[in-house]
Amino acid sequence: MDYLKEYRSFISSHYLSEGVRITAGVLLPALIMGYYGMLPVGLTIALGSLCVSITDNPGPIQHRRNGFIVCSLLIFLVALLSGLAQLYPWAFFILLPVSCFFFSMIGVYGARATSIGMAALFVMVLQTEDHFKGWDILYNALYLLGGGLWYFLLSQVLYSLRPYKLIQQALGEYVMWTASYLKAKAAFYNKERRSDKDYENLLRVQITVQEKQNLVAELLFKTRSVVKESTHTSRVLMMVFLDVADLFERAMTSHQDYDKLHRYFDETGILEEYRMLILRLSDELDEIGIALKSGISSSYNKQIDDELLEERDRLQKLRLSRLDQSNLDGFISLRHILDSIDDIAGRIRTLHQYTSYDRKFRRKKLQTPDPEDFITHQGVDPKLLWDNLSFRSNIFRHSIRITAAAVFAFFIGQLLPIGHAYWVLLTVIVILKPAYSLTRKRNYQRIAGTIAGVVLAVAFLFLVHDKTAILITLIVSMIGAYSFMRKHYLVSVMLMTLYLLLMFRLLDPKDVNTILRDRIIDTAIGSVIAFLFSYLLKPIWEHEQINNFMSQVLRDAIQYYKLIAGAFTGEPLDKTVSNVARKNSWVSLANLSDAFNRMLSEPKSRQRNILHVHQFVVANHMLVSHVATLSYYTDSLEQEYIMHEYRPLIEASVLSLQQALRAIDETAMPEAITARDPAEIRHLEHKINEMMQKRKDEIGQGQIETSTRNVFSVFKSITDQFYFIYKVSADIQKISQALKRDDA
Repeated sequence: MDYLKEYRSFISSHYLSEGVRITAGVLLPALIMGYYGMLPVGLTIALGSLCVSITDNPGPIQHRRNGFIVCSLLIFLVALLSGLAQLYPWAFFILLPVSCFFFSMIGVYGARATSIGMAALFVMVLQTEDHFKGWDILYNALYLLGGGLWYFLLSQVLYSLRPYKLIQQALGEYVMWTASYLKAKAAFYNKERRSDKDYENLLRVQITVQEKQNLVAELLFKTRSVVKESTHTSRVLMMVFLDVADLFERAMTSHQDYDKLHRYFDETGILEEYRMLILRLSDELDEIGIALKSGISSSYNKQIDDELLEERDRLQKLRLSRLDQSNLDGFISLRHILDSIDDIAGRIRTLHQYTSYDRKFRRKKLQTPDPEDFITHQGVDPKLLWDNLSFRSNIFRHSIRITAAAVFAFFIGQLLPIGHAYWVLLTVIVILKPAYSLTRKRNYQRIAGTIAGVVLAVAFLFLVHDKTAILITLIVSMIGAYSFMRKHYLVSVMLMTLYLLLMFRLLDPKDVNTILRDRIIDTAIGSVIAFLFSYLLKPIWEHEQINNFMSQVLRDAIQYYKLIAGAFTGEPLDKTVSNVARKNSWVSLANLSDAFNRMLSEPKSRQRNILHVHQFVVANHMLVSHVATLSYYTDSLEQEYIMHEYRPLIEASVLSLQQALRAIDETAMPEAITARDPAEIRHLEHKINEMMQKRKDEIGQGQIETSTRNVFSVFKSITDQFYFIYKVSADIQKISQALKRDDA
């Protein structure tokens, strides 16, 4: 790992910006009000600011603004109701479960709604520590509202000062994850490759790249200053986004038969040279990403162009010395790979120029794409909430689970002689997640982070007694805690524990030992309760629902393949429709991969058919990759490559996929396709062999560059993809039937 690059990336990222913003929003009210002798009021305002900051997820400014306003009003209402309910214990016993259930259920509306619900529960939990009376109940709620509005105002001011900063940071992250995708692709050229592991890693990185792409698309297409009030900066950012999207697509549509290439060329070392070239390009993308995030310009390493020229010469010499009848198809693949590397290098050269924001780019005509190709819409439809009020809904089960756990934690806090009992309830609410695997992971991170933070605090307080040094360390640890909240939760918990203990040390030096003990005990009790209740209302284990993800992958893959393959038989291809189909295929594959990874985190007794599911995920990734590679040829498809001879191969592949779908989902109604005669499927092989023989004769006569070479190169590349898809489809059918037998 390049730690210097990681450091440069982090200090210019939106994670650090968010950490500084939240720290300023929380700390300033406390410091200012404390200066005027109103520290309790300042702490309450700071609490309101902290709660609203939970909803400060990256996204379009109007979404963030709406989230701030809704959350501010909601914490005011919750604080008011909680304060009044504290006067009547029976009323709070009703409010607690109702609030836990409702604010957990609104998670069906997405991450921002989940954050708003968490903020509301956070406020309600903290009201169990303080018992206000009379007008103090209203004043407390108003202070919390003031804190929320203060954070909203702070965010608005910062946004107006740097309206494009978040887009630049998110775009930089997108570029750097695209670089990681290139690194994952480079692994296939390594002699010491591990095919299954390489495919797993490639898919995992690809999922993240697409998540980053969706975030940037939302920021660009839902930000008024970009789509309606076009400025030079917004135009450059849009061009960067579109070019990176094209680069990512180019990288995805360059899939080859890597096993065959290694058999042909491992001893020559050319594949290792290709791998190093791809890694060099990924380093260039990393530099572009850091430049975008930090607002500086980057420059292209021209040595890469020299290396590309050398590689062209190297390939030509290799052809002259080793090209024969047995490895002709391998040399075609090598040339296509080098063409892809050259194309990506050219795109990277342009991206470097964009980081300077040079005004000459204004002359470039910008074709803004259809936003629907990149973004999805989710409205606040009450029907969605109503439809999820069922035990078949995972979010409903989670809401019941967290409600029961919160009520139990509250009673435990009241019955046991422990201090700061609200920490028990808070731990339960923070740790419990809809997925068992995520709950277990958070549980571990919460306990480990708390213990590490306590040890760090004890060591620091033993060595340092100066209040100014303690305050500075508190501020730094606050920034770190909120910066790592969405990136490294364990580190965030450790730093949060540190700053909380330092804060209590400044507020009440005599009580710090008690605070240390309570922090560990309360967190441990809350973690145990969360762990026990994660089994309540038996979670929907992944093996119970993974068939739904698998069948959706097959449906989307069939749809995508039929659209792309149809272009080679003369059917018109709507590029917009095919882009949506491709997006659906990758999204459904990502969902399946996530489900499989969650299954691996579940108890061994709850795992089913792990080996076959893993094979299914890898095989479908290969399938969609080959279809994406096939789609690359549709952009400039000439008439001579459009022929009906492809139809038997296409129908045979679709038939295998539909039979696989039928094995996974017996309710599926596949279209009627008659099995093709194997002779029809092999017809293209005969045509390839004829052209190959003609090409071999030319090579034998010393004719290297001929018209046959160009036609044969493209035709064989297209046909190879069809046969790859045919083979993988048959493999998927076998895996699906094995899964059906195992489930029987």
